[in-house]
Amino acid sequence: MSDDFNTKSRFLRVKCNDCGNEQVIFGAAASKTIKCLVCEKPLAESTGGKTQVKTQILAVLDKDL
Repeated sequence: MSDDFNTKSRFLRVKCNDCGNEQVIFGAAASKTIKCLVCEKPLAESTGGKTQVKTQILAVLDKDL
């Protein structure tokens, strides 16, 4: 296996518009709806590929962290 595996998927730090909770989600989520862990409002929805984020993106986290 090569160590040069490149992927376009990233983790995203997002902020819930309703309660202000910050959490990290995957940019290519497989589940239908990603909900806030505090208030359970939808933060993002899967579109079959990339995730459609419905809230504020605070940061795109580097895969090398």
